[in-house]
Order: sequence, then structure tokens, then C-alpha cells
Amino acid sequence: MTSAPLTAAPAAHVAPVRVGSRLDDWWARVLRTPTRMRLWYWGAPIGVTLLAAILRLWNLGQPHALVFDETFYVKDAWSTWNLGYEGSWPDKADARFAAGETQIFSSDPSFVAHPPLGKWLIGLGMAATGAGNSFGWRVSTAIAGTIAVLLVFLIARMLFRSTMLATIAGFLFAIDGHAIVMSRVALLDNFVMFFALLAFCCVLRDRKWSADRLAARVAAERSAGRDPAWGPVLWWRPWLIAAGILCGLCAGVKWTGFYFLAFFAVYTVVVDAVARRREKLPFHISGALLKQAPATFVLMVPLAFVAYVATWAGWIFSRDGYYRNWAAAAHGQWTGALAWVPAWIQNLWHYQTEMYNYSINLHTPHPYQSNPLTWTLMLRPTSMYYVGTTQGQSGCASASCSAAITSLGNPLIWWAGTAAILFLAYWLVRTRDWRIGLILTGLAAGYLPWWLYMGRTIFTFYAIAFEPYLILALAAAIGMVLGRRSDPEPRRKRGILWTGVFLAACAVVSAFFWPIWTGQQVPFWFWQIHMWLPSWV
Repeated sequence: MTSAPLTAAPAAHVAPVRVGSRLDDWWARVLRTPTRMRLWYWGAPIGVTLLAAILRLWNLGQPHALVFDETFYVKDAWSTWNLGYEGSWPDKADARFAAGETQIFSSDPSFVAHPPLGKWLIGLGMAATGAGNSFGWRVSTAIAGTIAVLLVFLIARMLFRSTMLATIAGFLFAIDGHAIVMSRVALLDNFVMFFALLAFCCVLRDRKWSADRLAARVAAERSAGRDPAWGPVLWWRPWLIAAGILCGLCAGVKWTGFYFLAFFAVYTVVVDAVARRREKLPFHISGALLKQAPATFVLMVPLAFVAYVATWAGWIFSRDGYYRNWAAAAHGQWTGALAWVPAWIQNLWHYQTEMYNYSINLHTPHPYQSNPLTWTLMLRPTSMYYVGTTQGQSGCASASCSAAITSLGNPLIWWAGTAAILFLAYWLVRTRDWRIGLILTGLAAGYLPWWLYMGRTIFTFYAIAFEPYLILALAAAIGMVLGRRSDPEPRRKRGILWTGVFLAACAVVSAFFWPIWTGQQVPFWFWQIHMWLPSWV
């Protein structure tokens, strides 16, 4: 794949935006000193991360109530932390739990539809702050969301070789409402996004690491007078191993992590074929498919499944987890060639099949379910929390008030991101830019599989899994708007002007929507003017 420049980059770590000779001279004289360049290099990621932390951690404990699916995940997290598996709770336990009665679960197991890792992580925050502390319910997801902003910055800088574009990407991800809301509620999907993004970063690092070692191996073969027609097999690829483990942990939160594993593995095989062609190996495609692809499978897939099974350790080492004793109790032990398989594996396999059957048959209508084709346009955001009050209630000073948490992305960011995705799909066909291919691979892994389940009860907030790649796509498009330093001065000025206007408008829109992302009580009319589309209500 070729690499058509997305923006000017004079060095691997910084791409200053410069217009005309006078600004070039000013930049070189005033800003491009070693101290200031180091400050820019390190200060930019610190700045966007601090911004993300403030927006995600400020007043995180409000509302002090279990909102939306927190009713499942918070209580399951606490019983899992205490029992090693999800216990049972009495009916209408939410209010009692919020009031501090956190030990009212029983050791009777309950059936759950998702693996346990996300609940362990939520439980970690609760264990650190106290189970009755609503800040503790959500702090783990907030930390994951904050670190994800830093990861987006670092990935963007590696991709585009530009601190400026990386700062733009980190800034947009930090201020987006969907990312903020999903970091401020104790749901599982933020962890799916987090582990998948870590795996994406590892795949990115593996691309250069493996290409360099392939080139060295091929050069060594040729210097020794041997013909490396099929190319060598690279078995030691630590970044790829890490990506496999992280995809397994991602699946340990929700099974959608296995989609990321599949897409990243296929992408790696394609990249290996391109690398072999770059080294002028005559059988680059067959070498990648028949020699390197099996090695890639071994490096990624078995370790991913080991990591996935490890997330069930609490259930495995318990005695009373749901289906933990199914084989013996139901006389369902495997026979014949599989009779040797340990009982806990048989029980775990049965649990997985029941989870699968539950998931594919979930068709219960919900007022906020949505078609995945509409997710990037944010046509039906999920209402996580809504409380209406009248004058005098809970401090309401207007005729009527509203307090809402709606997982609505910043419309400018998402609508522009959708346009950027469509354009980059065309740009990939035209230029075969590997950076665009990798970004679209991450997007496809988190998004396209949901198109297979349009009949299921699914929600727009699942889109957090692929939002980082939508942000990266938007940053890539912004890089093209900014243009190259070799472009004519009027072209550069227009690019900088439009980018500045867009970023300022995004900041203003985020400030406008902030109250309905954070559950603040506002007059009802103020809530109404945020409902730009009828489908948002």
C-alpha cells in the first residue's frame, strides 16, 4: 500500500501548521526552540488527557441511583467481587442498594448473558471506594475512558506523524458526548472499546516491527546466496501476541471482542503479503497465506482463547456458579472421545452455548432500540436516565424541570465523522494508503458485525466500541483539509480557517449539550431545545 501524505510532517513527532514565509519565520524564531518543542510534544497528550479526566470524573457520583443497565452490572459486579460469580438479588433491590444495603445478595447463582471481566473491573472501583459510593460504581469506566483518549492521541501521532493531528483527535474524543456518557455510567461497552483500542495499537506497532524483521531476514538470505522465494516465517512477534491476548480480554467483557480478533488477524495477513511484495518476493501472496498466516493464527488465536477463559477464573474456582455443576446435575457428561475433558470445561462450554442462545434470541422490544445503520448519524441515542420534576421539587426553580443522561454524541463530530468515513473508503480505493486501511479495519471490526443482528434488540450506545476509529477517520480527513506545507498560501489559510471554525463549533456544541450528558437538572424548556430531532426524544 502507498502512503499518500495526509498532512505535512517535518519530523516523526511534530507537524507544525505553517502558512506563508512570514509565519514560517515566526514559527522558527519563536516556537521551534528545543524547550518549546519538547513542551508541545509532551504537553499536548497531557493536556487532552487532563481535559478528558475532568469531563469524565467531575461529579461522577451524580445521580446517586442505578441508571439504565447499571441495575444489572453494578449489582452483578459487587456479588462477583464477593462470590467469584454473579449472585442473586431480591426484587426491587436498586433503591435499597443505592441507600447502602449492598450485602443483600444471596449465594444463589444467577444467569448472565456476558462474560465476567467487565464486572470484575467495575467491582474493583467499588472495592476501592465502598459499594455504596456511586462514584465507585463508575470510576473504573471513567478511568478506562480517560486512558482511551490518551491512546487515541498516541495512535494518531504514530499514524500521521503529527502532534497537531494527534491533538485534534484526542480533543475531539475527549469532548464528545457519547464518549463522555459511556465513561460516566457503569456499563460494559467502554471496556470493550478500551481493550480493542489497545489491541489496535499493538497491531499498528507490529506492522513496522514485523516488516523490519522480514526485510532483515530476506537480506540475510540473499547475502548468503540463498533464494528466499517464499519468504521466512516470523514466529517471534510480541506485538501480535499482545494483540491476541488483548482481544481475548476484550471478549472477556463482551463476545464482540472476538470480531476484533478476526478482523485484526485478517488485516495482519494482508499486511504481511504487502510486506513480502515490497521485498520483491515472487510468491508474496502464497507465502503470506501458506507460511505466515498459520503462524499468525497460532500467535493470536490460542492465546486469545486462553485469555478469555482466564476471565472466568472466579467462576471456575467457585463451587456454586451458574451451571458450575451442570454436567453432574443434569447427567450431561460428555461421552466417547470427549469423556476425558474435565467437568469444569464441559460446564463452561454449556454455559457459553446458553449465553449464545439467549443473545441471538433477544427480540424483546425496547423504546430506545435502534437500527445499526443509523448509529453513526446518532438518529436514536439511548436515554440512560430521565427524571422530570415540578417547581419546588428537588430544587426545581422553573414550572417544570428535567434531569437527563442521554448517550448522544456531539452531532457535529458524528455527522462529520460519517462523511469522513465515506470519503476515506473512496480514498483507500484510490491511494491504497495503509493508514486509512487500518483505521477502516478497526471501524469495521466494531461496527459491521452488528449489521448481522438488525432483528435483535440493540442500541446506539454499542457504537462506543468503534468510536475511536471514527475519530481517527475524522482526524485523517482534517489532515487533508489542512493540506501540505507545499500547498499555495491561500489554500493553506483556508484549510486552517475551516479547521479552526470546525473545532471551535464542536467545543461550543459540547458545552451546550453538557447538561444532558451529565444528569444536571435544567428547566424543561432547556432540555427541549436540545432535542433537535424527533427521534432523540
